[in-house]
Amino acid sequence: MADFDKELDTSGLNCPLPIIKAKKEINSMEDGQILHVISTDPGAVKDFESFANQTGNELVSSEEKDNKFYFLLKKTK
Repeated sequence: MADFDKELDTSGLNCPLPIIKAKKEINSMEDGQILHVISTDPGAVKDFESFANQTGNELVSSEEKDNKFYFLLKKTK
């Protein structure tokens, strides 16, 4: 079983589209659920840190592997 509830692949999209799509997706989720976001935009690292700080959602993890960026966001509000 995966350690997230939904997955969003934003590969090929640049700022601010990954954040916009993630916000829309996380707003449809229940508190405590985790959204796994995949991005190819290097700017997404700072974007998702800011997104978590501004929205109160928790950035559980952020990692880069093979020129892709992977984020786990936990809905807390």
